[in-house]
Amino acid sequence: MRRESSTVVVLVGAVGEELLSQLGRSPNVSIARAPGTGAGHPGPEEPAGARPGWETGALALREAARRVSAYVVVPDDPLADVSAAWRAMWDVADARGAARFEERAAEALTAWRDKRFELPDYYLVVAEARPGGTGPDLYLGPLRAQVQVRPGGTGPDLYLGPLRAARPRRVAVAVTDESPGQAARVLDALRSLEHGPWWPALDELLGVARRFYAGGLAETRPAG
Repeated sequence: MRRESSTVVVLVGAVGEELLSQLGRSPNVSIARAPGTGAGHPGPEEPAGARPGWETGALALREAARRVSAYVVVPDDPLADVSAAWRAMWDVADARGAARFEERAAEALTAWRDKRFELPDYYLVVAEARPGGTGPDLYLGPLRAQVQVRPGGTGPDLYLGPLRAARPRRVAVAVTDESPGQAARVLDALRSLEHGPWWPALDELLGVARRFYAGGLAETRPAG
């Protein structure tokens, strides 16, 4: 478990440089990136694409551990490749989907066991509001442990599905739009984060992901 004084939050979903710039102007928020990434930074000597999928997020979290702000926001996730592979696994046209997920999961798990990274205090999913005013909050009531909403659309999502099922209070959602108040909604979500049990071991989380049925909501979703 992390013991730093700052609250480290990985942002996933609809996260752009403008949003990060706005958040960085808050006196209580610091933005942590892996060296050589982000707007205005030249590429590192080793291209980011040459790194293992988990490494950019791991480097960003290492940078976050050096910050002393109330909230340290990290827009890079060591589980990003695992998340993408888990979502792709539900595409019936992808014959290697399950195998690719296991490959990405094994890479991340090896790095985690080698103490190359630790999970953040929270994941905050930034999701754009949909036309008509519906958004992820439609599903975050009694079905909060089985959400299958994906930022920007519907579909399987590692964060709002298995991770939130395992630790409901460690995964939050900020529903935003393109208005100037976008950052304010994210800041409100940061201030509303709830305390709860720490993450289980990563191998347990991956086990939850393997057993999680992303199509379950199709039969339980309210009509209309």
